[in-house]
Amino acid sequence: MVERYVMSVDQGTTSTRCILFDHAGRLVSVTQREHKQHFPKPGWVEHDAMEIWRNLERIAPEAVAQAGCSPDQVAALGIANQRETTVLWDRHTGRPIGHAIVWQDTRTDRLVDELAGHPQAEIVRERSGLPLATYFSAPRIRWMLDNRPGLRERAERGDVIFGTMESWLIWNLTGGPNGGLHVTDVTNASRTLLMDLTTLDWDDGLLTFFGVPRAMLPRIRPSTETYGPAKRVLPGVRIAAALGDQQAALFGQTCFAPGEAKCTYGTGAFLLLNTGTEPVQSTHGLLTTVGYQIGSEPAVYALEGSIAITGALVQWFRDGLGIISSAPEIETLARTVDDNGGCYIVPAFSGLFTPYWRSEARGIIVGLTSYITKGHLARAVLEATGWQTREVVDAMNADSGLALKALKVDGGMTADNLLMQFIADVLNVPVIRPMAAETVSLGAAYAAGLAVGYWPDLEGLRRNWHRAAQWLPAMDPVRRTVEYDNWHRAVERTFDWIKPEG
Repeated sequence: MVERYVMSVDQGTTSTRCILFDHAGRLVSVTQREHKQHFPKPGWVEHDAMEIWRNLERIAPEAVAQAGCSPDQVAALGIANQRETTVLWDRHTGRPIGHAIVWQDTRTDRLVDELAGHPQAEIVRERSGLPLATYFSAPRIRWMLDNRPGLRERAERGDVIFGTMESWLIWNLTGGPNGGLHVTDVTNASRTLLMDLTTLDWDDGLLTFFGVPRAMLPRIRPSTETYGPAKRVLPGVRIAAALGDQQAALFGQTCFAPGEAKCTYGTGAFLLLNTGTEPVQSTHGLLTTVGYQIGSEPAVYALEGSIAITGALVQWFRDGLGIISSAPEIETLARTVDDNGGCYIVPAFSGLFTPYWRSEARGIIVGLTSYITKGHLARAVLEATGWQTREVVDAMNADSGLALKALKVDGGMTADNLLMQFIADVLNVPVIRPMAAETVSLGAAYAAGLAVGYWPDLEGLRRNWHRAAQWLPAMDPVRRTVEYDNWHRAVERTFDWIKPEG
């Protein structure tokens, strides 16, 4: 019998990765290619969508070849993607309208302030479940339409269309200008500020509020469904799932029951809690979002805490300051000291996300004395991720009425044992890492495989989950309280750094 596999495409903030998985959820082959980060102005972050598409064209066949199989042995393809990153492109030529504007970008802060003063502004959170913030796609669409002459008219005709990265890749895979499918899934649509969380459709009131023409929007589909066959790169392979990367990680961590939670540590960090088939509105700065939707079944919702900068702070420590030459070195450097020496780093490079939503905040280092060494700075870098996680968990416990009993973790930063122990210490709960480190990719593969019958049901996926490591809390409670208070005082000093012009 010929072995069959499921391919996952993880289109992330810094790279695109293709992985083939087998029935046991084991990684069979992996290919990856980074793309350039463009920073044309302070606070602006852009990607070249064509570069990302060309990378996929190259690495997808490489992943198949590396596994020693042929495309007809790929049962299905699932896509996980960086969310909120906004691409506009010409439907007829397939060319993007300028660079994609990345989720970290804050150029729309003045526009968001203007919109927040509008009498109808309260409908945004009521209908979308999200705060009005620079983080999401709708203000970026509006900014692009306002700042390129003639673009709005083309969008109103449907000649210029919008998508997040999964829409862009699916459109290209299924033919591009020659009949490409213009679709998105409910998880990505739920991050635009334009979808009604209960109807799972574009909301006319929100479209009017943001000034976004319906003609440019993709069709919203379930996360797990066969959208159509690929016509390019892997002809004939069924594209059968799409999820925002953090929802894909929730799926890959098999958090299928209400109350189960995961946190993915990558460029930023994202903690999602499954809340079941009813959306829970947050009063503590969390996001209400769609977790996933399997075919025609009811959507499963989640509460999410979003931290803008975690792994990106380590990258800055390496590339911006040159204190370390590789990311893993930070743990070694941090272990040269016993504590942070009273130094705290708050990485509000793009403002602060959960629970503050302060786009004007900027990063600071506080508590500097002549005693501080690069070891203390390294520890403060790692501890920033721990304290930000604690703030999100506190908000989640308050909103859900539950006390988190354990946290499943994944992502590149989980290789740092010192950091994982610190997170267990400040949360005072066990932190658990699964055998499968690539949970974002695995979640996209699981969703696609489920759609085509490669895996029979959710319980079959649960049986693939195995624990690899666990960290138990060991911090003195008094120290935890004192240092958390210090952290909060540091955070307060980041507020109101960027003042409105005039």
